[in-house]
Amino acid sequence: MEASRSFMTIKSFITSLLPPGILGLYHRILASFAAFWFRYPSRQLIVIGVTGTNGKSSTAQYIGQLLERMGAKVGWTTTVNIKVNDREIINDQKMTMLGRFQTHAWLKKMVKAGCHYAIVETSSQGIAQFRHVGIAYDVLVFTNLTPEHIEAHGGFEAYKKAKQTIFEELASQPRKTIAGQDIPKIIIANTDDPHAKDFLTFGSDQKYGFGFGEASLLDGVESQHARSLQIGSGEFSFDLGKQKMTVPLLGEFNAANVLAAVVTCQALGYSLEQIAQVASRLHAVPGRMERIDLGQPFFVYVDYAYEPAALEAVYNSLDLLSYDRLIQVLGSAGGGRDVSRRTILGKMAASKAQEVLITNEDPYEEDPQHIIHMVADGARQGGKQDGKDLFLVLDRQEAIRLALSHAKPHDLVLITGKGCEPVMAIAHGRKIPWDDRAAVRRALQEQGYASLSTHPSS
Repeated sequence: MEASRSFMTIKSFITSLLPPGILGLYHRILASFAAFWFRYPSRQLIVIGVTGTNGKSSTAQYIGQLLERMGAKVGWTTTVNIKVNDREIINDQKMTMLGRFQTHAWLKKMVKAGCHYAIVETSSQGIAQFRHVGIAYDVLVFTNLTPEHIEAHGGFEAYKKAKQTIFEELASQPRKTIAGQDIPKIIIANTDDPHAKDFLTFGSDQKYGFGFGEASLLDGVESQHARSLQIGSGEFSFDLGKQKMTVPLLGEFNAANVLAAVVTCQALGYSLEQIAQVASRLHAVPGRMERIDLGQPFFVYVDYAYEPAALEAVYNSLDLLSYDRLIQVLGSAGGGRDVSRRTILGKMAASKAQEVLITNEDPYEEDPQHIIHMVADGARQGGKQDGKDLFLVLDRQEAIRLALSHAKPHDLVLITGKGCEPVMAIAHGRKIPWDDRAAVRRALQEQGYASLSTHPSS
């Protein structure tokens, strides 16, 4: 572990000395070599790329779940985990898109396991570092676009342009023939997002627009807009064409992710009737509105949301539940990055939660206390008072423990920012073991809860 960390430190130092143009060329050459080294495995798979700001991991895994339940062999690489047919491991790299050699190595394993589909969650930073080079995409899915990683990209338009890169390159990539089947190039975009049209202008064989609102689509784009969306406390349903879809998941944001997955499977040739039969068996993605229940008389949910639009979607989902008070534990992911969202997150928590606890998250090289105080400033602007309904606790385990101790019967404790991530990124490139879900279970067990015998009704 120490040798690996030392190597990464030396590598980071050397690459930091390179001019941007040379560094970009270095990344591109490395990615091309990785694809060559593993004999271009993506050419033997139908590759589905999922990109956007929010919902990428969930959409990718819902596509995978649907395809698996319809009999296909599937692999995926996401922020949450990596899957090769029936083998699944947690992604502990703190990277949505893995390194170039890692990505192609996993794609090679998918080929060897007999997978037909590979779903690659594709991030803007991964694209900017040319990690997508050598991946032969066939289908691209756009979920949405909101300001994130703006400082890393130098502005919103640069962030958007990074995501558009793979769409621009799609048409120039040769079409594949797999098992005698001609594989078309397909673009699928969420037309409820105002930026969708900018992703649908690129060349492809087929284009689909999906959403729940009325959208005027560009010529050549097939509309797949759902109707009659009904959101309940434990499931949602909608009509697509003449087919009703009922899905046992929570939240409107999940409805958008599932609709993206349904339209993707439809574009791949599956009927809506087939898809509806298996959509009723979809299960939630780990760390996304995941409920922890050890018999305590209050709700506890863990979610990955760490930026404003995602957190707003979580709040909208909570509005479907019946509870008394909301107690929220949060931090601000990405030390040294996206500084502007810190006070915004604090204000949002203050406006929604009756109690706010701000703690450490992923400080990287930055002083975690500095991050905490910036988030707290936003909470104070939102009316929270230190020691009364605002608490600053550096130790994340202690913050979770305190939040749970404050919860009364039928309250709801929400812990955001990390979801099921198995590590916390701290100074000097170190990653220490961490899991919010395990931290919650430890704290609940300390309070004497250890069974599933009772829980508050939703």
